Amino acid sequence: MNHLKEIFEYREMIYGLVRRELRGRYKGSVLGFLWTFINPLLQLVVYTLVFSVIMRAGIDKYYLFLFVALVPWIFFSTCLTGGAGCIMASQDMVKKIYFPREVIPIAFATSAFINMLLTFVVVFVVLLFSGYGLNPVALLYLPIVMLVEFFLALGITLLASACTVYFRDLQYILGIISMAWQYLTPVLYSSAMVEEQLANHRILLYIWNLNPTTPLINAYRQILYYKSVPDLHTLLAAVILGMLVCVIGYLTFQKLQRGFAEEL
Repeated sequence: MNHLKEIFEYREMIYGLVRRELRGRYKGSVLGFLWTFINPLLQLVVYTLVFSVIMRAGIDKYYLFLFVALVPWIFFSTCLTGGAGCIMASQDMVKKIYFPREVIPIAFATSAFINMLLTFVVVFVVLLFSGYGLNPVALLYLPIVMLVEFFLALGITLLASACTVYFRDLQYILGIISMAWQYLTPVLYSSAMVEEQLANHRILLYIWNLNPTTPLINAYRQILYYKSVPDLHTLLAAVILGMLVCVIGYLTFQKLQRGFAEEL
């Protein structure tokens, strides 16, 4: 608890790092901060073209089905791949200044989370202007799901950034893992398709359900695409897995950070 209190006392430093990260993300580019909205929209166009026209997923309003899951996935993927190198990128500061090292991954995950919140403005605009609409009651659960995903992504960032200090190749390996993880998560397809295919393979279905991003993506989709309140099982699974990953990431970071100065 004392260490958590110390991290809180450095909240101004976290705030400063978040501002720096948001300002520097697209520094020097012509379109600048507009890439926050353009990047997911371009990915949406590509995936929609592939799965609605070429491979024909057969899902009504597939672009909406995909968009409400793609935006939170991009946030998680950013924390997994980009967060891995955040300690390495700040190695001069780590070696010269004393502060709780958790500040760096917390700031990275927070900046990515803010980026996701801004992108969700586009999601809401698309849902409203397409005539699809929103369910105000279901929307009340959206902040809970977002908060759970933040802690899941923070745990992943803590874990990946600490391990990368000792194993530099990890940040490249995580790019491949992220790509595979996306296809193992119901972002491009529905969970019902997997459950149907694995109906006679209970063990494989159980392993597939251990994916911590699955209940989160399902919750986002239930709220925004199906316009319904997420069922308790989905929400509870998301909360438990999200908190578990965050605790594992924090404890691992605590243990590994003692050797950061020597390794860097």
